Amino acid sequence: MQTPLKRPSKAARSVPKQPAAAAPRASGQVRIIGGQWKRTKLAVADKPGLRPTPDRVRETLFNWLGQDMTGWRCLDAFAGTGALGFEAASRGAREVCLVENDASLVSRLAQAQTKLNATTVQVLRGDGIATLKRCGPSTLDLVFLDPPFDSSLFGAALEAAARVVKPEGYVYLEAPRAWDDVALAPFGLQVHRHLLAGAVHAHLLRRAPGLARTA
Repeated sequence: MQTPLKRPSKAARSVPKQPAAAAPRASGQVRIIGGQWKRTKLAVADKPGLRPTPDRVRETLFNWLGQDMTGWRCLDAFAGTGALGFEAASRGAREVCLVENDASLVSRLAQAQTKLNATTVQVLRGDGIATLKRCGPSTLDLVFLDPPFDSSLFGAALEAAARVVKPEGYVYLEAPRAWDDVALAPFGLQVHRHLLAGAVHAHLLRRAPGLARTA
């Protein structure tokens, strides 16, 4: 038997090292940053394209919005893990609607809702843009938009969100590129805040005076 101190032969040293077997990817977690459920962890499913908003971005976003969201009505049109919506509910939002099209993710959202006893959170399976279109004009304080980055849903989502957000309300947009005021003008929106974190452009948008859509 070869001892650890014995120098391997030249032939043995020339054999390429075999790569270790890849470990199976495990589901991750994200944590709620603030409010009544601060530090509570939410499960993240191991699904292609699922991209939870990073902690740093969520922390910055809710600093922009203010920590107290008492009475706000919010809708997350592409809920995924629900991190954005549960974050809003944790800070006192009166109504939070989480819309997700993937059945397995809807199940996880419902489990998180039960775990937190989040009575102000509603979980819906369906199309987020269609849900926005069913909302009344100027009825929401905050709309979260985080469509799949490789999709063509951004324009339709912005148009639908601009119609339902209140004049003093906000639209949060995550995108793979920056949206400036020129690109947002057709939707009656403008940039209020912007953050680049890695490959993620995080925008906080408001209705533009004189351009806001009311139809």
